[in-house]
Amino acid sequence: MTERNGGRNGESGNPNDDRYNALDGTERRRDEGTFREDAMSGAIGAGSPEDVGQGVGEASQLAEEATVGAGRRETGRGSFPAFDSHHPPDKDLIDDCVHCGFCLPTCPTYVLFGEEMDSPRGRIYLMNKGLDEEPMNDQTVRHYDLCLGCMACVTSCPSGVQYDKLIEATRGQVERRYERAPEDKAFREMIFQLFPYPKRLRLAAAPLKLYQRFGIGEKLRKAGVLDKLPARLRAMEALMPKLSKEERTPELTEPIGQRRRRVGVLTGCVQRTFFSQVNSATVRVLAAEGCEVVAPKEQGCCGALSTHAGREEESLAFARKTIETFERHGLDNVVVNAAGCGSTMKEYGHLLRDDPEYAERAKEFSSKVRDVSEFLQEIGTVAERHELSVTAAYHDACHLAHAQGIRKQPRKTLKEIPGMDIREIKEAEICCGSAGIYNMVEPEPAAELGKRKAENILKTGAEVVVTSNPGCMLQVQASLKKMGREMPMAHPIEVLDASIRGEPVERLLK
Repeated sequence: MTERNGGRNGESGNPNDDRYNALDGTERRRDEGTFREDAMSGAIGAGSPEDVGQGVGEASQLAEEATVGAGRRETGRGSFPAFDSHHPPDKDLIDDCVHCGFCLPTCPTYVLFGEEMDSPRGRIYLMNKGLDEEPMNDQTVRHYDLCLGCMACVTSCPSGVQYDKLIEATRGQVERRYERAPEDKAFREMIFQLFPYPKRLRLAAAPLKLYQRFGIGEKLRKAGVLDKLPARLRAMEALMPKLSKEERTPELTEPIGQRRRRVGVLTGCVQRTFFSQVNSATVRVLAAEGCEVVAPKEQGCCGALSTHAGREEESLAFARKTIETFERHGLDNVVVNAAGCGSTMKEYGHLLRDDPEYAERAKEFSSKVRDVSEFLQEIGTVAERHELSVTAAYHDACHLAHAQGIRKQPRKTLKEIPGMDIREIKEAEICCGSAGIYNMVEPEPAAELGKRKAENILKTGAEVVVTSNPGCMLQVQASLKKMGREMPMAHPIEVLDASIRGEPVERLLK
């Protein structure tokens, strides 16, 4: 590691140089950055000097200078070359990008900042330079960190660029080779020592229930105490769900009527602790549709959070444990009701490709993984649906719509319910800002995206928001609350469960 001098925009270099501002990645304002028309012009290819430059020609000079990201101190250190030999971003995948610009309008950070290096093609440019020309330093890591990993660019790309594999490989490199500031490292470690472990989450939930029951948060907010906390801790407090008694999922649930499938259900970490009612609804619906449902007691985290954050060894350990847990039960399918979890579990074959003991087992396991809406549409539904006269706004969870390509199935599942009125949300392809741990480690841009999503949801005139990911639920709820508004939230499977059971719509809205 080599020491590098830190500097804010304007402290070194030319403060009037638009190209410097576009690459700096620090104090962003809406009137700064690369104009979209300029950013899309002159694009040729990943390795060419005429590429998405708009100032990237100065990358060699600027690589010597560290940046201060989002108002907090970075380490000011760099390493060369940027990537080691263990799964760096694949050059062939990088070269698939022709820098056409179709990804720009769907990239949340480009929409917010209008800066080329905070777009998918800009980050791909940095990856290409990092292979043998540029170091990994605060500046480049800042651009990688600001990516939500929402994969909207994968959906919009006409060239089929596998940005998901590129950004995950890059984040693995960052976690191995980049030295984060001590407070940043400690905060991230706290997240990963808590959230992937349901037992630890339960212990943390106990005092939080008292915190909510006695309205301590509201009192602290009125007294101005919360405003004095660091932004990340304020974000965590705002995202806290309304805690209730956890519903335990039976290890085995018999089918109603003739058995059609034997399936396993992932109960998850955050889902199990904070949204256990979604797991209960999932099991009831699957049983009603003729499935014998197994929810292994010994299951733990699937590794999704770790995978998306570049914590490779940790994520692979979780993946191996998940495979071992489910494969011993002789299942036809493994059904998942959280978008981020399902996305990662479908990629186990790729993630474990180097493991001679697990590579083939992982492929076999991944081939059985289905999102719950995907699974229901695949097997065909038999349970009777009762009327639910309600207007719902359906929010596409990014790791369902973009990473898994599942959009029609949840909508079709909802439209099969008599009386349901499904409203589409403007800018549906733009992430709500949740993105795994993003809304905790990058609270400022996450809050902007959350507000944008909440405003578009309110415009639908819907009575309830329906989405397939716990993180999205927390983010949208928190964003609405900041605006002084509230709306009920529900998973599609909760809505379907209410219809099959014939529950009154008022219960769903409550």
